[in-house]
Amino acid sequence: MWRSRAGLAYVGRDVRDVARVGRDVAYVGQDVAYVGRDVARVGRDVARVGRDVAYVGRDVAYVGRDVARVGRDVTRVGRDVAYVGRDVAYVGRDVARVGRDVARVGRDVAYVGGGCGVNFAPEKTQAMVVSRSPAAGPAVEGRMRFGGVPLPLQEAVKVLGVEVDRELRFDGHIKHIAKKASHRVSALRRVASFLDRGGKLLLYKAQIRPYLEYAALSWMSCAASHTRRLDSIQRRALRLVDAADPPDPPDPPAQFESVSPLDSLEHRRDVAALVVFHKAQVQGVPHLAELRQPPRVATRSTRTVLTSGDAVEVPRSRASQHQRTFVGRVSRMWNIFTAAVPPIQEMNTQSVKLAANRWRLLKPIPLRLVIL
Repeated sequence: MWRSRAGLAYVGRDVRDVARVGRDVAYVGQDVAYVGRDVARVGRDVARVGRDVAYVGRDVAYVGRDVARVGRDVTRVGRDVAYVGRDVAYVGRDVARVGRDVARVGRDVAYVGGGCGVNFAPEKTQAMVVSRSPAAGPAVEGRMRFGGVPLPLQEAVKVLGVEVDRELRFDGHIKHIAKKASHRVSALRRVASFLDRGGKLLLYKAQIRPYLEYAALSWMSCAASHTRRLDSIQRRALRLVDAADPPDPPDPPAQFESVSPLDSLEHRRDVAALVVFHKAQVQGVPHLAELRQPPRVATRSTRTVLTSGDAVEVPRSRASQHQRTFVGRVSRMWNIFTAAVPPIQEMNTQSVKLAANRWRLLKPIPLRLVIL
């Protein structure tokens, strides 16, 4: 009996040991779970660090490409600066040469005048250096003499009613003609009540529009803001022309329609430019020989380059002001015009004028020409 009780005691202790071992195993399992969670968290952190490293690598690649692009831009800017420096040197030499030539011309004119018994008045002589370079004026200042008297340089010179400034922008000339035309529009408003629509239109064509078109081919290189200012003056005058008359006589409703829609000033300038260029290029008028352009040799036609036997070479220029000049604009229009009309060589001046007018009516206002 005593042994059985002792055996049971041993068995109880063994069971308690087993329970304790079970608890320890459970604790170990919990610790393993905690370690697994920590390992998963560490894995996520490692993945996040990997993504961040990938982002940093991509950013470094972007920065490398940007640095390479900046290096190329710096190289290009250096080349452009070298080109500009070379051009400035060329301009300086040209300005010095022009100064010498002008001084020589002044001496020759004074000599010829003295030989012919003509006395020139230096105080009535104007001199101007045509250049956009600020160094051009000081390089010639004081070197231009006429009859031994130095000529002061002017910022603008008026030639046959056209004010030519030293940068050939024609700002002052456009302001002057716009002011005169605006005053005449005001005068037209004061007498508009005494005239019918035909009379007002005739008065506009005779007294106002000539101011807006005088020598237009010489200043057509001015900025677009100046030409828009002249267009606004024409619109202002046409509002007076199209204003309704007092309804005294019961005429049909046709009296309230516009008398005649006038062509825009740009349309008229372009038609005049094409006619003048036809005289120079086809008719060979002697005093327009300087406007002639060499014919263009094109091997085939494309959608942007039209092949025509009458096409001319378009002068190349990076300056938008030069592209708006007579030769720069009309040469581009001429190539498009000659490809759209019958053989230009068989047309006289009146036929060219009519064809140019019909062709220009099909084009938008303003007409933007592609630089080919």
